[in-house]
Amino acid sequence: MPSSTAHVDTPRPERYVKQLISHLGHKATAELADDGRGTVTFQHGTCVLAPAAGRLTMTATAEDAEALAAVQDVVTRHLLRFAAQEELKVDWASAPSAPGPVLDPAVGDYLLAHCTPADELLRELAAETHRATGDAARMQISHDEGAFLTMLVRMSGARRAVEVGVFTGYSSICIARGLGEEGHLLACDVSAEWTSVARRYWERAGLAGRIELRIAPAIETLRALPAEPHLDFAFVDADKTGYPAYYEELVPRLRPGGLIVLDNVFLGGRVFDPAFQDDDSVAMRRMNEIVVGDDRVESVMLPVRDGVTVARRR
Repeated sequence: MPSSTAHVDTPRPERYVKQLISHLGHKATAELADDGRGTVTFQHGTCVLAPAAGRLTMTATAEDAEALAAVQDVVTRHLLRFAAQEELKVDWASAPSAPGPVLDPAVGDYLLAHCTPADELLRELAAETHRATGDAARMQISHDEGAFLTMLVRMSGARRAVEVGVFTGYSSICIARGLGEEGHLLACDVSAEWTSVARRYWERAGLAGRIELRIAPAIETLRALPAEPHLDFAFVDADKTGYPAYYEELVPRLRPGGLIVLDNVFLGGRVFDPAFQDDDSVAMRRMNEIVVGDDRVESVMLPVRDGVTVARRR
């Protein structure tokens, strides 16, 4: 099944997604998800619209090359019609010309449709995060990754957990739900603004007594923890340059059999391309090499969303 992707530079990606969904809904099935992504399903093909910081990514898939060209044409014509305030450049390519979402949006939608659905509270949190934070909402994990975290915590029997990087609290809820009533999650972040949203939803979820929030540089919080192994689970989804330091503080504190989960280990595909030498890319490549060479753990890197590494303390 042929597919093609266009990366359109624009400061208004969310607006264009809403306009395309509204207008193409008269000709096809058009849906707008809580995270701001749109999906337009035509008779012989589909186009997924994904807004990001300064960019709109459009991924078209169809049953054959002729149908693909038709999907590209109708979406492009409508998009250019809406661009009265700027000149957009839409170039469709059979493969992305620059790093973007590693997971094909069509595959992502299929995955979301075939795992246990998010409950109303998580859906509301995802929607509020998108409204309140705009482009920053991309920092929130997807529902399928959240369900994966809950399942890992429950399967491992974890009771004491640490999270580095809270944002608006979606992943915190997923982890805390897996811990059970006797569990404790230490949530580390530096933003009182975003975590104020998290606190409201923790209360609504009945988890406020299970989650302890520390507003401070995470490395300071981790270094202040008891040095002996006592943690069952750790999740890291924060500043990428800090990953190696967070890992080195957390692994010695994991009990044998404890798990550490690292998010965004693909970094939008930049870790695969040595041409990217920015601080985040260099730090993540280093992090991935540290894990695979660490005799203290056994690990697996999974193509979940932007890449997830799960490491188990020996």
